[in-house]
Amino acid sequence: MALSVLPASKCGSHYQFYRTRIIQQTTRKSAMIIRMTASSGGGAGGQLASYEEGELERPNWTGQTPLSRLVGALISFKPLYSVLKLGARQVLISTAEKTNVPWREMTKEILESDVYKEMESIENPSIVYPDYYLSPFHAYDEGNLSWLAAAEAEAATMSMVRRAIPDASSLDEANEIVRGNWLNAIEKHHQLYSGNLEIKDILDIGCSVGVSTRFLADKFPSAKLTGLDLSPYFLAVAKYKEKLNPQKSNSFDWIHANGENTGLDSQSFDIVSISYVLHECPARATVNLAKEAFRLLRPGGTFVVTDNSPKSKKLQQLSPVLFTLMKSTEPFLDEYYLLDLEKTVKDAGFVNVQTILTDPRHRTLTATVAY
Repeated sequence: MALSVLPASKCGSHYQFYRTRIIQQTTRKSAMIIRMTASSGGGAGGQLASYEEGELERPNWTGQTPLSRLVGALISFKPLYSVLKLGARQVLISTAEKTNVPWREMTKEILESDVYKEMESIENPSIVYPDYYLSPFHAYDEGNLSWLAAAEAEAATMSMVRRAIPDASSLDEANEIVRGNWLNAIEKHHQLYSGNLEIKDILDIGCSVGVSTRFLADKFPSAKLTGLDLSPYFLAVAKYKEKLNPQKSNSFDWIHANGENTGLDSQSFDIVSISYVLHECPARATVNLAKEAFRLLRPGGTFVVTDNSPKSKKLQQLSPVLFTLMKSTEPFLDEYYLLDLEKTVKDAGFVNVQTILTDPRHRTLTATVAY
């Protein structure tokens, strides 16, 4: 296949636009962010947005409920599973393009670019992938270990944000809520509990193609950012996009490693963030990720996790079609919803553990390494 370099003004321009706008407008528009009720644990101080919870501890389509077992039986039937995977993929693409996320165009731009050249400098040939990571996530047979998954990751992230805030007038406005509330939760927690620890080094575990990493960079412009992921394909896209749209102040490292055992120095970061990753992990991996985050943070450092909330009213009320499609592409979803994340984080040694719904679908947990 002939490869060509796309101009920076084209490739990545969709992300560049909303990334800049959200940082500029989060504070100004915070007053318009939907009326809300505090989640369990409350916020880390200040007037953080939080949303109404459902009546259940978790959706009744998870765990060992009759409905969950029925869905599991349907998914285990291979001919039907193949149809469900295809349906889930079509829902993602259709949702994206109906809300002006140019999924196919963005994917084509990456696949026809010079992104492949980044693999050699990114890939760690000594990596041994954990068994769970080889699962067929998100309707890709190769899971996260494919160029197609990497090329579609940013569009999928945009689509996720649009689904979270369906009444937003634009992707930009939806991100002001989803990303803005998450970033504000980190900032407020760190201000309250860090003992004035300066934010110099931030680690983004499970950084994918670097969307969350760049949002963190914009929020904390003097920090050095490290994006870590198990997929060299995702990291190659992250590095490629960084070259097309270099940051003016932050520096970035992209590391191909396992977040459960990173090999990085102890007490070398001030913030460790994990965004939209844990729902793809078995419980044992989440326990290890929390322990590794604790080891990596300096005293006073902040740990932050944002992901699906079991108590989200929106997720508890998903239609049978949608939650069946979701479970067909997320093999560890039940383990995620059944795990007591707050207890897991406390057991790892963290204090000041706080959880808040930062949009109708997602919770943000923040915690501190004590001095």
